[in-house]
Amino acid sequence: MFRDGLIVDELWELVEPVMPSRKGLRGRPCADGRKILEGIAWRFRTGSPWRDVPERFGPWKTVYTRHHRFSLDGTYLRMFDLVREHCGIDAVAADETVVELLSIDSTAVRAHQHSAGAPKDPGREMALLVGHTGG
Repeated sequence: MFRDGLIVDELWELVEPVMPSRKGLRGRPCADGRKILEGIAWRFRTGSPWRDVPERFGPWKTVYTRHHRFSLDGTYLRMFDLVREHCGIDAVAADETVVELLSIDSTAVRAHQHSAGAPKDPGREMALLVGHTGG
């Protein structure tokens, strides 16, 4: 089951002007920007792979490509600046809030499976490999 309206009307009205547009250009029209943005939000909210983005947001590859472009061309930065300005949050307070939101609890951090079994004394093992007996 999917929730509709991940991007509320007020937020969409705020960020729509900074979304890239193909108005006046020839060729195929762009997919609905709101649906694409909702697909990007859905993907990050669920943590799913890009290929699992539901078809109702458009083809997964289009959603990914648009996300990649937004990252490179500064669209996300313009969106975040608009939202921050609209909410009356200054840059310093926003940075502090982001740091609080992104703090990582060490209980959720796990070592990769290949990190097990490292030599306890790597210096000694290296000496043996090179042929030094130490002494």
